[in-house]
Amino acid sequence: MSNLTKNTKLNAWLDEMIALTNPANVVLIDGTDEQAEALRAEACASGELFKLNQEKLPGCYLHRTAVNDVARVENRTFICTTKKEDAGPTNNWMSPKECYDKLTPLFRNSYAGKTMYVIPYSMGVVGSPFAKNGIELTDSIYVVLNMLIMTRVGTAVLDAMGTDGDFIKGLHARATMDENNRYICHFPEDNTIWSVNSGYGGNVLLGKKCFALRIASYLGRNEGWMAEHMLILGIENPEGEVKYVAAAFPSACGKTNLAMLIPPALYAKKGYKVWCVGDDIAWIRKGPDGRLWAANPENGFFGVAPGTNAKSNPNALASTRANTIFTNVVLNEDDNTVWWEGLGEAPENALDWKGQPWNKDSGVKGAHPNSRFTAPAVNCPCISSEFENPAGVPISAIVFGGRRAKLAPLVYQSRSWNHGVFVGSIMASETTAAAAGAVGVVRRDPMAMLPFCGYNMADYWQHWIDIGAGLDEDKAPKIFNVNWFRKDDDGNFLWPGFGDNMRVLEWIIKRCEGKVDAEETAIGFVPKAEDINLEGIEDEVSEDQLKEILSVDNSLWEDEAKGIEEFYAKFGDRLPKALSDELNTLKANLEK
Repeated sequence: MSNLTKNTKLNAWLDEMIALTNPANVVLIDGTDEQAEALRAEACASGELFKLNQEKLPGCYLHRTAVNDVARVENRTFICTTKKEDAGPTNNWMSPKECYDKLTPLFRNSYAGKTMYVIPYSMGVVGSPFAKNGIELTDSIYVVLNMLIMTRVGTAVLDAMGTDGDFIKGLHARATMDENNRYICHFPEDNTIWSVNSGYGGNVLLGKKCFALRIASYLGRNEGWMAEHMLILGIENPEGEVKYVAAAFPSACGKTNLAMLIPPALYAKKGYKVWCVGDDIAWIRKGPDGRLWAANPENGFFGVAPGTNAKSNPNALASTRANTIFTNVVLNEDDNTVWWEGLGEAPENALDWKGQPWNKDSGVKGAHPNSRFTAPAVNCPCISSEFENPAGVPISAIVFGGRRAKLAPLVYQSRSWNHGVFVGSIMASETTAAAAGAVGVVRRDPMAMLPFCGYNMADYWQHWIDIGAGLDEDKAPKIFNVNWFRKDDDGNFLWPGFGDNMRVLEWIIKRCEGKVDAEETAIGFVPKAEDINLEGIEDEVSEDQLKEILSVDNSLWEDEAKGIEEFYAKFGDRLPKALSDELNTLKANLEK
């Protein structure tokens, strides 16, 4: 078996994993359409996939996961480092030895009677300066077909790896689907990911959060670059100049909508355009010109279906119209298409995400709230012409955001790079759904990386500070914070959001270009109300309302400072001094 590829390290590892899992066959995924088509046919024959209406949804399929396997399982996700403190207080930790000892029996003979699929994949354009190679072994055709959409797969990756190139070793087995023995484990010191007893995308598409964030953040620290949970978008002005922004948001804060933003008619008429480079992950490194450049290491979108529609995100919806895999959505039996909550009129005759008869009077949701679409990025009408650029795109601004009803203004700019790192480190959102416990509870999610940082978060912040120290001040991106979710005393949103967020992006770009002034407050630079363009939304947002959305309430920030101090205390003496200095500056500013 040990001559499956030309890479000696890969062949040795394959031998080891084949001996452990005991597959009946081993198939190398070569990236050809012919092989993929044969796998789709096999998955339809076994019931793993259902072929949809090929006239209305060409190349599209439906998949249903096990009922106990519908989302990422953070409590079963581990960072396995030799020293516990290297994983830090915000990660679940297990020692590598304990974890290998625990998982090895779960993998033993787990492929018996099944096929082992060997998926060579590249995160990033194959052979580009950003690219990193991985191999995922899986017993699931669903995983293979998703990885073909989400990453760049095939023999070109093996060619790029050569005879002794390194790769991230990923092993996945559905095994018995026992949720009490479900584990997603990362061994950053070994470049290894093991996932067992799950078939859900976020736990088993090992190129996604597992590699592209958890392992890559660790690699980035060691190699001097950054792996971030960020969208990348380009804003083109009427003169045809494009400025790029990277932005991080916790879940339920409109990240995908911003990544695929459609400018309001007022802006579109003038010739403004918005281009999507990525909706979820950005790998960022210093370019030869001294600026920070970012690339999206993925090749597709793994989006949440419910709520995606022609009003909320027409570009995302258009992305799903061909060659897409839908997971845990409603099957419309009348025309063999798919439906989910928010997608217009519910079908009369349908099967819910579990495959049971369903209609709108059933009293339960038809699609699972975390149902998904896996769609090729090339389908997106606003995909950037730079999407395949191996050099990535230069970043002018970094934006952090969260959901705060009263605290954060619509937008503010940090005073410096280190202050910007502080702004990212204190990112938080207030809980929205009663199902998640009490509403309005502040949940810290620094840089939107809390579940995805592959090492101690205090060291991660220090890495940000180190990156900034290596940049010329005039070439470093400016750092901002936005809050689309400010409310009035009656609980109504003060800002329209969605496409109108373009008005805030315009101000951000002008600040990067030095074209508008700002007012200094205790927390940073806030726009002057007259510098945010309200043309066309005067009925929704008066200048007085805008002033309210831009206001900074020092007493609320004093309470926030206490919360930040409490959060920072978790990190003990590993907390970078630069951040405790920024907290002290904030407190002093509030006292003035």
